Amino acid sequence: MQQPIRINRRNPVVLEADWADGFTSAILLSDLREACPCAHCTGEEILGQTVFAGIKTFAPGMNELDALTPVGNYAVQARWKDGHDTGIYTWQMLRDLFERKKLSADTLLRIDAQMASMN
Repeated sequence: MQQPIRINRRNPVVLEADWADGFTSAILLSDLREACPCAHCTGEEILGQTVFAGIKTFAPGMNELDALTPVGNYAVQARWKDGHDTGIYTWQMLRDLFERKKLSADTLLRIDAQMASMN
């Protein structure tokens, strides 16, 4: 899987990405956070049982993306304003998420209008 040719934060709640095959999509940052693949968020298997490090709860800044940092040639690591930074999203995982959670043009316009009214 090729990496996106562009990843851009459209506004404080939406992330956009373009791929070389022409696919373009925008998703909510909350969907990116919800899909965090780290052991803390998804659990880890220990002796055949899935063990969770904690219960998912709302924390200030949890859906505010601080940075996306490349990991080799295969992924990006997300750092969130609440300090969470262990999720590594492979390019395939990211592409699948952008396909599944793609926001419609109407939804993007509504979000843009809400963001503009807040300024």
